[in-house]
Amino acid sequence: MTRPMNRKGETGPVPFRTGRFFSIESKWYFACREGVDRGPFDSRGDAVAALQEYLRDLDQVQEKAARLS
Repeated sequence: MTRPMNRKGETGPVPFRTGRFFSIESKWYFACREGVDRGPFDSRGDAVAALQEYLRDLDQVQEKAARLS
């Protein structure tokens, strides 16, 4: 088992972290920080691809918001 480590720029005790992906009844989901689970997806790979797309979209929204402010 690997020892938990701080992420870049973090100091202090390492917080508890869980995996972002989980499955229920053979369907895959990913958890968002906003508290909303996304899915279902047919495979873990599909869930990973959907998460990557979700994060790209989120980055674009944040960039647009920064330009408007």
